[in-house]
Amino acid sequence: MKILIVEDDEALGSGIALSLGGNETLRALSLKAARELLDDSVELIILDINLPDGSGVDFCREVRRTSSVPIIFLTANDMELDIVTALESGGDDYITKPFSLAVLRARVNAVSRRRENKAAVFEYGDYSFDFDNMRFTDKGVPVELSKTEQRLLKLFVNNIGRTLTRDMLIDRIWDSAEFVEENALSVTVKRLRDKLPRIPVKTVYGIGYVWEK
Repeated sequence: MKILIVEDDEALGSGIALSLGGNETLRALSLKAARELLDDSVELIILDINLPDGSGVDFCREVRRTSSVPIIFLTANDMELDIVTALESGGDDYITKPFSLAVLRARVNAVSRRRENKAAVFEYGDYSFDFDNMRFTDKGVPVELSKTEQRLLKLFVNNIGRTLTRDMLIDRIWDSAEFVEENALSVTVKRLRDKLPRIPVKTVYGIGYVWEK
């Protein structure tokens, strides 16, 4: 599992990374660094609240606008209000410092198991989307999707109920966003809707798109 550790205590961050051996870890000492490292390949975020350039809670809310990646808060803030606020911001778990590395590993392993147990195939009505095997069907009939359409569809189903901005979608779908034509996203969304006319993807004018719950 690829884990992003956002912790400004360099020694502690290093210790956490070592304790999670067997996983790929990225380390950020600030929110700025975390934003630069975060992409679709990150499968878990371990997040401090008190960081030199802002609040981990605010960062969690920011991430939740575009991603459902699991987030475990790891912080010295142990007041009930702190815990409630962090979880309501979109956090999946909350561990207070000082903490046991064994407990942290157990929580990380629990998140990993939950991810592995998720259905590999996403189903919506008569649609079935198997992203791992690139098989997409409507009432059992295969639907051919381009790689770009597949990436777009996966972003939508991984972020149901969250508005995804045009800039975010362009950055995630195309490797070289600076060379993408201005209407490329609109064209791709139209093609996806034409092929899968019953998906509940709505246009949020002036912002982007949302797969409505």
